[in-house]
Amino acid sequence: MKLRLSLLLFLLSMYAFTQNSSIEGRVIDANTELPIEFANIILMKDDVFVKGTSTNETGGFEFEGLFNDTYVIRISYIGYADFEQIVILTGDLDLKNLKLKGYPESLDEVTIIATKPTITKKPDRLVFNIENTALVEGSTLGVLKNTPGVIVSDAGINIKSAPATVFINNRRVQLTTEELIQLLDNSPANSIKSIEVITNPPASYDADSGSVINIVMSKNLITGYRGNIATNFTQGVFPRYNASTSHFFKNDKINLNLNYSFSKNKTNRDNDDAVDFLNSGGAIEQLWLSKTNRNTWVENHNLNMSFDYFLTYQSTLSLTSTALYTPYFKYQINNKTNIFDADGNFISSFNALNTSRDNKYNIGTDLIFSHNFKNEASLSINGHFTVYDYEREQDVFQDELTDDDSDFNTLANQETHIYSGKVDYSLPIGDSSSFETGAKFSNVNTDSDITRLNNIGGSTVIDEANTDAFKYDESVFAAYANYSKSWDKWDLNVGLRAEQTNIEGESVTLSTTNTQDYLNVFPTLSVSHQLTDDVSISGNYKRSIVRPSYTNLNPFTLFLNENTRVLGNPNLLPTYIDDYKIGVEFLRYFTVEAYYMNFDGDIAEIPRQNNDTNIIEWTPVNLDNKVDYGFDFSCVYYPSRRYGFSAVLSIFNVNEEANFGNEVVELNQWSQLFIFTPYLSLLKDYSLNINANFWYVNKQLQNLQTIENQLISSINISKTILNKKGVLTLSVEDIFNMQDFDVAVNYLNQSSRGFMDLDNRFVKLGFRYNFGNTKLSTNERATEAEERDRIKDLD
Repeated sequence: MKLRLSLLLFLLSMYAFTQNSSIEGRVIDANTELPIEFANIILMKDDVFVKGTSTNETGGFEFEGLFNDTYVIRISYIGYADFEQIVILTGDLDLKNLKLKGYPESLDEVTIIATKPTITKKPDRLVFNIENTALVEGSTLGVLKNTPGVIVSDAGINIKSAPATVFINNRRVQLTTEELIQLLDNSPANSIKSIEVITNPPASYDADSGSVINIVMSKNLITGYRGNIATNFTQGVFPRYNASTSHFFKNDKINLNLNYSFSKNKTNRDNDDAVDFLNSGGAIEQLWLSKTNRNTWVENHNLNMSFDYFLTYQSTLSLTSTALYTPYFKYQINNKTNIFDADGNFISSFNALNTSRDNKYNIGTDLIFSHNFKNEASLSINGHFTVYDYEREQDVFQDELTDDDSDFNTLANQETHIYSGKVDYSLPIGDSSSFETGAKFSNVNTDSDITRLNNIGGSTVIDEANTDAFKYDESVFAAYANYSKSWDKWDLNVGLRAEQTNIEGESVTLSTTNTQDYLNVFPTLSVSHQLTDDVSISGNYKRSIVRPSYTNLNPFTLFLNENTRVLGNPNLLPTYIDDYKIGVEFLRYFTVEAYYMNFDGDIAEIPRQNNDTNIIEWTPVNLDNKVDYGFDFSCVYYPSRRYGFSAVLSIFNVNEEANFGNEVVELNQWSQLFIFTPYLSLLKDYSLNINANFWYVNKQLQNLQTIENQLISSINISKTILNKKGVLTLSVEDIFNMQDFDVAVNYLNQSSRGFMDLDNRFVKLGFRYNFGNTKLSTNERATEAEERDRIKDLD
């Protein structure tokens, strides 16, 4: 017995000993012998992934808690040949200096072998590395749909339930939601290095950034020229067309990226709506049933340019510009409404035809100077200017069953100028910490006017009550400091940002002026700790702000018809958000997080029905209180370059409260969200790739409205052809025809419901052809000022 016990203890001790070995080393440049930071290190056994890491500032890396066995170490870094070495581990092993050989600058082609996506978790973000993977054969929007935690829908791009702000190379893309989705859908993904899902942005980001998606573009490896042309055809309710071309050139002094796309689309939307107009006792007095068809015709030109001039080895002057021009936009609403009494007896009806034509352009330009000091500190100075011009001409005719018809026109104009300047300075402190600081000033100035002309008896008469001019001026002064440090198994990032905001909005005709003047501070904190090799914990806190958009503050009334209107609210105040999160990551693939978000004065655009006048007005208001809390369970599993998936289960509760004079409404709803994103690469050369995206959400609460179950589904297939210079793509959206949804309003004296049938079920066929040095990587980027996303169309 004692012998067996002794033998057991001996074996256990040997087991513990053999799993406590380590491998360390240092990665350097073979020519300069300088350390290479952020090189990817992968430890494999029998072609199965064991562990992965990246090199630190000194080029060092270490794997701990290993069994004594035979492994393969693979090292890769862009611009260098891959390194591979077999190691036989019998105890702690120091590999000393491992040298990577760089590709020669004059090389015509760099052969890149497809690899699987990798996931890196940091205290404040998740980094989804896709460079050289099959995912880059689609569009940028397609990559976002496959990024863990990101939800793409017609309503916008979200990180879970929170709207996400999109950056490219840490510079904000300032377009409306519709324009942004179109831009990303028309942009090829073959220049993307990684997607950063930043749930807790540091203080260097503007306080109104909220959650951030940062698209990191690859940098040019070698000199030369490359380009591509692409086109796609989409068949939804109506056909849609898109064509684009991209060009990249680099030599020892300049780096030029130029991208242009043109799209011509017609989209459809149908609504079935019902409104219960109530009497003073809360009983139904009239029932209005409406069928509405909306068609939109649009032609867009997008131009993006980035030009870098290398003044010296350490200094760069950059000019970037993004231009959007819409020469043709037609928006037509055809509404048929039948009116019944409480017993279902027909009373009356009317038809309304609303036709709008727009013309707009949006041009933003940045001039950036950046300098890297010898002590690895860096300085960046950025100046920005945006001009946005918008015109809308609207014709509305409402044909009543009686002779009380309505016929009117509106003319609306908006011109916006944005100026901003900022300075950022970053200083490394030792080998494991850094300090960042900076300041920014921005100014937004917009002039808007609207004129309504009533057609009465063949004559045109100005409607003074609905004619106005609005002037808006906003200035924001900001400064920040941020500190990050890594030690032992801890990572810390702490920052503080202060913003002084001055706003003045003047309604000229109404002789009313709204002024706001406030100073706020916005702290951020991220901390993580590696408990064991397989378990880490993290905690985050961030305070942010959402300022009202210029259009929301504009008091203009826009008419869909005489009974349905959209109007702004000049009394809106900003929303303040406090976001708390704690999480546990374990077994490399699994994460559990709990979060709590408190919205002080959340801005919500809601419908308000007037039971006396039978008019519905859509208007933005500040909710008194909103709380969103819940739990997220995620699994990200990419064991092979052949296949992988990510899955998220979110269980959350939303509580919204609003005060309408003497009436208070409080709504509460538990919801569940499930996301599944599989990935598959086929054929020996990995040239056939399949990506799918499925997410299901049950009943949820948004802006005092309940939205019923919704299943969003898509599948994307790509095949490289023509010696990998061409790519064919096929996409199918809304496979199960369950993306359309029911929405309802039911509180106090508000009672309505509707069904949204969007033009989101389609098949898309695309082709891209690459020419020139087709294996080059680029550092394509876009840059615009942070304020431009609050420019909205006058819908």
